Amino acid sequence: MLIGNYSFTLVFISLCVAILASYTALDLTGRIATARGRAVHFWTAGGALAMGVGVWSMHFIGMLAFKLPIDLGYDIPITALSLLIAVLSCGFALWLVSQPKLPILQLVFGALIMGSGISAMHYTGMAALRMTPGIDYDPTLFASSLLIAVGASAAALWIAFRLRQHSPYVGVIRGGAAVIMGIAIVGMHYTGMAAAQFPEGSFCGATLNGLRGNGLDGLVLITTLAVLSIALLTSILDARLEARTADLAKSLTLANRELTQLALHDTLTGLPNRMLLDDRINQAMKKVEEQGGCFALMFIDLDGFKPVNDAFGHHMGDQLLREVGVRLREDLRSQDTLARIGGDEFVLLVRLTEPNDALGLAARQVGLIAQSFRVAEHDLQISASVGIALYPGNGQSAQELLMNADAAMYHAKGGGKNGYSFFDVSMNSNARKQLQLLQDLRAALEHNQFSLHYQPKFDAANRRPVGAEALLRWQHPTQGMLLPDKFIDLAEKTGLIIAIGDWVLNEACRQMREWYVLGYTDWRIAVNLSALQFCHAGLVQSVAKALATHHLPANSLTLEITETTAMSDADASMTVLQELSDMGVDLSIDDFGTGYSSLMYLKRLPANELKIDRGFVRDLEHDSDDAAIVSAIVALGQALGLRIVAEGVETGVQQDFLTKLGCDSLQGYLLGHPLPAERFMQNIARGETLAAV
Repeated sequence: MLIGNYSFTLVFISLCVAILASYTALDLTGRIATARGRAVHFWTAGGALAMGVGVWSMHFIGMLAFKLPIDLGYDIPITALSLLIAVLSCGFALWLVSQPKLPILQLVFGALIMGSGISAMHYTGMAALRMTPGIDYDPTLFASSLLIAVGASAAALWIAFRLRQHSPYVGVIRGGAAVIMGIAIVGMHYTGMAAAQFPEGSFCGATLNGLRGNGLDGLVLITTLAVLSIALLTSILDARLEARTADLAKSLTLANRELTQLALHDTLTGLPNRMLLDDRINQAMKKVEEQGGCFALMFIDLDGFKPVNDAFGHHMGDQLLREVGVRLREDLRSQDTLARIGGDEFVLLVRLTEPNDALGLAARQVGLIAQSFRVAEHDLQISASVGIALYPGNGQSAQELLMNADAAMYHAKGGGKNGYSFFDVSMNSNARKQLQLLQDLRAALEHNQFSLHYQPKFDAANRRPVGAEALLRWQHPTQGMLLPDKFIDLAEKTGLIIAIGDWVLNEACRQMREWYVLGYTDWRIAVNLSALQFCHAGLVQSVAKALATHHLPANSLTLEITETTAMSDADASMTVLQELSDMGVDLSIDDFGTGYSSLMYLKRLPANELKIDRGFVRDLEHDSDDAAIVSAIVALGQALGLRIVAEGVETGVQQDFLTKLGCDSLQGYLLGHPLPAERFMQNIARGETLAAV
């Protein structure tokens, strides 16, 4: 028998090649598992080639490590056949582990096929020596090599299948598994080599025209390492590209989710917006048609929100809206929808068992809003007006239901606010009228449809004119001249009163400047302030600008605010009034005696004038109580050092009574009606002429 020996350097290299080939195979299974479409075939083919070359290279280097006393060579066609067998075996293995499942029977069958292929590759490679006489194989070692091949294949397939998905530390685990698989493959090879027996006098027939010579092992090693490295690097780079693509896809998904959130939700409160609400209403209508039942649409408008927003600023208003959303949402079920559709308007969509259930729910919503809100260390008090539309019954579309709920809400506001109202067909015409009036009101400023009429004020003692009160009029294009009671409430509800009030202030100062130039330097022009104007943060600046624009002394302007407005938030009122007083503007408390006064606050207010409400003046001649109240107001004003003005004087008896009480000035129809500036001055001039005669 010829006794062979091994180059331990090449044996170690063959083990390293086996481990590298195993790691490459495991990594490629991960690529195949995550690939889609044609990429699966690309990675399977490329992986079969790389893994096949690696396994075959380990085998061939192992054979080159074996030395006999005779020269050895390797038949080229048979060697190529062994390489082909290795590639096909590895291709089958990669295909098998790329399947969705790997049941035990399939694993066993695959291990037999792959083990047979690797064994065929090994023994075909041995046959490439073309030994004469032929190689004898020890039956025990030969059978052991086959069992090792099948067992190693089973282990390799199972490990590859389990490690094909990305998971934490998968690279480290694959490295450990590759070492085990490499040792198993090498074990099969060298067991097969140990089974080979070469008789004395054997001759290698492949030495004449086969592969042989020094440096062949290096060439095979370099070629193999190049193939495996290219495959492994390609796999790693593709994995990184895939990870970046996955990150990009995740980012795009998050971006799309955020865009959807922005498109369908209110940015301030996070509640559904009008678009999402419309979709929910349509879904609810479809469900009612399919399953029966009913639902209510409740249009919720906050009463008193604009004064808070104007007095404390938009930041405080935004916080209040968030708190309202939170409070309303806490009372809802998961299937209900609360949406904010703009400004201080919320809409509640709620499924009902019976239509009458809406009554209790609406009352609860009104009660929730009526409770005080604690915002930035301020206790804020608002209320809600709720309009209710039912489906089926109050509309055939989402838009119609919302419009009808809105009409019912305005009806609730008209009934005194802080309440709710169910929709009735009669409300539609009123709602349309209000909507048209609002559109006309928005255009009135732009088209110069407003004007001021002036009602004179006279000194009670000598009956000489001391000024006038500016009263707003609207020359409506179709309805003619409208008095403030027809449109001021609507202007306040929509906030238009701020712009209208600024126009009134500016126009009154302009007109007073004309009179001032004419020599009426002791006159005062009086302008009424609405509650919303008084709470507006820009009031003081607007007054200062109007006075400066028309070069009018501050004491020529009197601002009238109602007693109720002044006392609603006395501390805040004190600050605003003090700023106006410091500017030199006269301040008058209008409709005095009709509200709930606090004498302590009244004493502190920097007012110059009290104006007795016309309601007390009207019945002076017939009601002793009214006479007593007027007497008390005059006495109080005199004690506080305030001028006393009485309005609504319509008879000579009233005039004489008020004069004797000590009123400083009077106004009313007896003395003069509100007139445009030109006619107003004509009457003044006529009176002065008569007085001179």
